[in-house]
Amino acid sequence: MKSNRKEREMQKIQMTTPLVEMDGDEMTRILWKMIKDELLLPYIDLKTEYYDLGLEHRNETDDQVTIDSAMATKKYGVAVKCATITPNAARMDEYHLKEMWKSPNGTIRAALDGTVFRAPIVVKGIEPCVRNWEKPITLARHAYGDVYKNTELKVDKPGKAELVFTAEDGSEVREVIHTFTGPGILQGMHNTDASIRSFAKACFNFALDTKQDLWFATKDTISKKYDHTFKDIFQEIFEAEYEKAFAQAGITYFYTLIDDAVARVMKAKGGFIWACKNYDGDVMSDMVSSAFGSLAMMTSVLVSPEGVYEYEAAHGTVQRHYYKHLAGEETSTNSVATIFAWTGALKKRGELDGIPELAAFAEKLEKATVQTIESGRMTKDLALITSLKEVQVLNSAEFIREIRKTFERIS
Repeated sequence: MKSNRKEREMQKIQMTTPLVEMDGDEMTRILWKMIKDELLLPYIDLKTEYYDLGLEHRNETDDQVTIDSAMATKKYGVAVKCATITPNAARMDEYHLKEMWKSPNGTIRAALDGTVFRAPIVVKGIEPCVRNWEKPITLARHAYGDVYKNTELKVDKPGKAELVFTAEDGSEVREVIHTFTGPGILQGMHNTDASIRSFAKACFNFALDTKQDLWFATKDTISKKYDHTFKDIFQEIFEAEYEKAFAQAGITYFYTLIDDAVARVMKAKGGFIWACKNYDGDVMSDMVSSAFGSLAMMTSVLVSPEGVYEYEAAHGTVQRHYYKHLAGEETSTNSVATIFAWTGALKKRGELDGIPELAAFAEKLEKATVQTIESGRMTKDLALITSLKEVQVLNSAEFIREIRKTFERIS
């Protein structure tokens, strides 16, 4: 018996560098363990540096564990993250929190200076609402500044609003925004050249990495300084650092206005990266994911300009299913995006470490996941939107076990 066990261990795919593993919260934490136990550990000598980003542990460590996980990601280059709770007032009471801790995603994003790339997982039987979309559309969202770092004022009397910049040497630049004759509202936004440059480089690098065309869009005809700066920085970096590499890879960089981009996207076949400013990316990523079927079928990877990668599912912790699970009720929770977070990280680790077997394993697991759904075996959320006629609805654990059966059937 011992020799058989040893033989099985010897047959496992060996890793050389650990993945940074960030565990999470609620139902996705339950799925995380199922995926590891059923789909990964039987086949891989899995090496990870583990960080528990569950809300309870973040609270115990005063959120230091989140910072530590980000630093480890910088060190090792590839991380995989489970969905986590960003606490609100209700969570303060539920988890007896010391304070309302920040979003782990925001903390990690800031530490890595990363750009989020999200792409749908396309399967037969889950057709996009836009009929001509044949390939995934990857959304690249600049995740810093603009309206998300704004300052707002509500004015209740007539007066003059000005935009004022005071330099370190004491000099001032002033521009009149509006002269109010009655009540109104004001908003101030900013961004930095350094952040825009990081965003641009991450987009160009990801396009080369995935061999996809890159689109970028703003409203520079109206915003002649703010949006135009985004356009200019992208063009400058492209011409200086990426134009030749794009030509060699057979891909293109294309700039247009945001309204034209939306019109073009609706008529396109897909298969490209669409880079968006922060607000545009927030809105358009939800539109694309919904049109392709479900957030539970959306991959997400955070990429830094230095080539550090953090993979995760694009959805939340599935709180409602978790409460059902705690009550002993059966759940049918879609684990596809979480599986693809693992496979994305394993593929990248295999690529960086020169372990083709690891990358091939991840590709095979993705194929098995897609084939399981296309054969009609799926979770309830997909069963509600599929065009397949013969469907078997599986619970959370059954679905993962079916994927393993499919995996072992694939040659």
